[in-house]
Amino acid sequence: HSLSINRLRVSPGRESHLLCMVQQKSITFITAVLVMLVTGVFWGTWFTLTRSLHDFEASEFIHIGKTIIANVAIPMRIIMPATLFFLLWSMWNAYKNNRLAFYMYTISFVLMLITLVITVGVEVPIDNQIKTWTVDSIPGDWKSLRLTWDKFHTARTFTSIGSFAFYIAGMLRWKG
Repeated sequence: HSLSINRLRVSPGRESHLLCMVQQKSITFITAVLVMLVTGVFWGTWFTLTRSLHDFEASEFIHIGKTIIANVAIPMRIIMPATLFFLLWSMWNAYKNNRLAFYMYTISFVLMLITLVITVGVEVPIDNQIKTWTVDSIPGDWKSLRLTWDKFHTARTFTSIGSFAFYIAGMLRWKG
């Protein structure tokens, strides 16, 4: 027997419940992907570059810095706000249905917000300076700025990893 979609009869109340579940699962999935993307940008940079940043000469540092800044500046202006929006949406859904997931999502949101504050408050201003540098015009304190960028990049890397971990923990606790 072939199963026709027309033969499936779902009561109106059940249909609404199924649509809500699909919406909730979709939001949860999209949020997980977005948090993973933000975390991946910071983790990838930290894992492959930041740990050896002090090994680069000024010319290499300027070139690599300008290249990375050009690659991530615009995409992160879209991904980061979208991530925070979907985290809030996930929190709202969980608040109504699963308090433990809500608390996990809230911690995830706070950690991602800290990641954003570090990015906008410390990293971007340093990046804006690096974008103007040349080998001839690099400031005398460039190594100090590099060290500051390194420390804060490490912090935001681990706040974003924490955000991802708490979000996934909330997903695993979700019963809806």
